[in-house]
Amino acid sequence: MQIQINTDHNIEAHQALITQVSGIVENALSHFSEHITQVDVHLSDENSDKKGGHDDMRCMIEASLVGRHPIAVTYQATTLDQAVIGAADKLVNLIGSTLERIHDQELHRTDPPVPEPKPSKPS
Repeated sequence: MQIQINTDHNIEAHQALITQVSGIVENALSHFSEHITQVDVHLSDENSDKKGGHDDMRCMIEASLVGRHPIAVTYQATTLDQAVIGAADKLVNLIGSTLERIHDQELHRTDPPVPEPKPSKPS
């Protein structure tokens, strides 16, 4: 699972922040790591031009699932840590329900299964 951290021009993407955010996201998604190919985290300060403000830190996380379209969640909070943790939690719930729905659909398919190819005979 590859994790890419992106910030807007109001947030400095220093190594400590990248390491911290990557750790939070990787830890949260570790249960689903075999289903995820890429994770993009976008951090932004929504009210950077104003001093202070409630819930002005925004974290959007997009995860690319194997064989599926990417899914994304957004969370806004007072601090970056809270925004990242909130978004990671939402993504865990979304991935869990998505994979569960896919599994249920596969169990309830009514079309016949695709036959496995027969081994070829040696010449």
